[in-house]
Amino acid sequence: MALFNVRVYGLLINERNEILISDEQEYGYQFTKFPGGGLELGEGLIDGLKREFQEECLAEIEVLSHFYTTGFYVKSAFNDSQIISVYYMVRSISPLNLNFKNKVFDFDGEGDVLQSFRWIPLSELNVEHMTFPIDQHVVKLLKQQ
Repeated sequence: MALFNVRVYGLLINERNEILISDEQEYGYQFTKFPGGGLELGEGLIDGLKREFQEECLAEIEVLSHFYTTGFYVKSAFNDSQIISVYYMVRSISPLNLNFKNKVFDFDGEGDVLQSFRWIPLSELNVEHMTFPIDQHVVKLLKQQ
């Protein structure tokens, strides 16, 4: 049986032309990605993205437009599923009250699952900032715009 893992991510650019990225530690790995995550059964893409931002960033977002959907095969780094990721341009409706970091993997607290957020100027964003191949592709697309 084929397993598909549908993921949805938000590209949030602030008024200083910086994009929000998430540093995370889970499953014994550290990785950097865009905010978002896995779709839950019975959930639409936009509802899933809004839920992810509420859970991760404690923020309400508005989806502005579709940006990219995975166009190539990617196997999950964590299991045997095939990853399909959908990216949307989003904006925050409520203020982001997060403890923004300047250093990578600068987590507060202890535990198996940790997360911190950073703003990166779009002019400085490059593929090396991202861990996963689809995010790296999206960085290239963002740089072309």
